[in-house]
Amino acid sequence: MGICFSNASDNQSPCTTGHFSSAGMSQTTSNTTSSTVSNVSGNSQFSGASGSVDEVYPNGQILPHSSLRMFSFTELKAATRNFRNDTVLGEGGFGKVYKGWLDERASAKSGSGTVIAVKKLNSESLQGLEEWQSEVNFLGRFSHPNLVKLLGYCWEDKELLLVYEFMQKGSLENHLFGRGSAAQPLPWNVRLKIVIGAARGLAFLHASEKQVIYRDFKASNILLDGSYNAKISDFGLAKLGPSASQSHVTTRVVGTHGYAAPEYVATGHLYVKSDVYGFGVVLVEMLTGLRALDTNRPSHQHNLVEWIKPHLSDRRKLKDKMDSRLEGKYPSRAAVQIAQLALSCLGPEPKTRPSMKEVVEKLEHIEAANERPKEPRVSSRHQTAYRYGQQPLHHRSPLHPRHDVNRAYPLPRRAY
Repeated sequence: MGICFSNASDNQSPCTTGHFSSAGMSQTTSNTTSSTVSNVSGNSQFSGASGSVDEVYPNGQILPHSSLRMFSFTELKAATRNFRNDTVLGEGGFGKVYKGWLDERASAKSGSGTVIAVKKLNSESLQGLEEWQSEVNFLGRFSHPNLVKLLGYCWEDKELLLVYEFMQKGSLENHLFGRGSAAQPLPWNVRLKIVIGAARGLAFLHASEKQVIYRDFKASNILLDGSYNAKISDFGLAKLGPSASQSHVTTRVVGTHGYAAPEYVATGHLYVKSDVYGFGVVLVEMLTGLRALDTNRPSHQHNLVEWIKPHLSDRRKLKDKMDSRLEGKYPSRAAVQIAQLALSCLGPEPKTRPSMKEVVEKLEHIEAANERPKEPRVSSRHQTAYRYGQQPLHHRSPLHPRHDVNRAYPLPRRAY
């Protein structure tokens, strides 16, 4: 959950404090705006059972009560082999994430049982309690195929931990920018599948009864299961959207350089469509295979969007910027369409950007067109002749002998 930049001034931000107990969680809030958090997540009761309703509700739902399991610190210590270094999956601002094995009938040493991911608060973290609470609040009651499942939590003394389903293929970031044999290049159809899944997850958050702004959409927060299904993770910075009478919420600026929307960075005004900007950045990363921010590139190329944006509307320039690891194996028409979609998502003003629902529809249309078999292109003159059961007419010059009438002419080449 790394906060890569932060503005300390938060005078206008609603402040939420929490009181925790083993039975549940209640919240006290400092103003009217933050009190609406109870519509989604306040007073959740935790039970020992954890289950999935994604199969029953493929479009997701907000559960009336949380079904999170409360783990003991001893359980999670055993599951992760005492938080050994060789079980570390990653690390962020919140702390380290460990791989664990959960099975009461088997020893964790055997590496058997249900595989889980355990996020453990770093005692020196400045974000810990607030982000831990946000994860429990949101993921504890959200169920959607494209949101990572939070299975449970642990809160003992100063120990704060979260337990998630294990995502076998790691993050999109690792596959796009990683090195080594573990980071396999993603073919075009898999990249398209991943961004569609992530888009559906964001669309669900934005369409919920009380809109949720994710606020930190980036490649490292898109996790992949064994079949490369994308799931959005890390809800530590998620925030409830504006009320019906407002266009935005005002809050301190937190997030990740290169992904955060310009209006949010400049003013602290957070719109639902600020998430759409971050999604546009990920689309550009998917096309180019380049990081949103990379100081190892020449100075004018540090910020990917600022550098690449002028090239997205030009087919030939786009071709030169496509990820070389695709080896040219992608439909050029689809790449152009996604580049155009990315441009609209990166619009300078929130109101000019599409909604995530519109983004999903566009991506699904591109995927469907990509899967349809290509039909041979026939000239309109030939089509008209066949429509009426006639033989196609061939216009011949008086200088050509009659036996040339039935000569086969090649069809015009398809324009790409």
